[in-house]
Amino acid sequence: MRAVSILTATAALLGACATPPMDPDSPPMADNGNDCAVIAAVAKEHYRFNTTDNRPPPIRFEDDYAPRCDWSRYGLAFEAYDPDRPGDPRERVRWVSFARPTYDGRGAMIATGIMHGPLAGMGYECRVISGFAGWTAPEGSCRNTWVS
Repeated sequence: MRAVSILTATAALLGACATPPMDPDSPPMADNGNDCAVIAAVAKEHYRFNTTDNRPPPIRFEDDYAPRCDWSRYGLAFEAYDPDRPGDPRERVRWVSFARPTYDGRGAMIATGIMHGPLAGMGYECRVISGFAGWTAPEGSCRNTWVS
């Protein structure tokens, strides 16, 4: 009897943890506050940015998109991109950009790009997934879209 109780409790716990299947007729996930986590996943796992030995260049966003994120929460330290900042003009062409993520039943897609200097940059489209570890950009989840 005790074994049946344990099995029943275990099944109930596993059922509570399972994610219900996505209804194919349901609309895509909306922007639900995950944008910062999606961007951070690409920044950390694709670009390998951190706060010590690979600090990110200034961040900019596409079009009128401008999320307010606490980057330190994700172990990042972005500064805002300013094309008019004083100093070396070569530094003004260093940036990393992100477009608004789009969500679907498999996670999110996000367009991103990085410029290291004049005529030295690349663009990507990345698939980011959500799971037990939060939002992640697995190895090979980004494909090139442009090269400068």
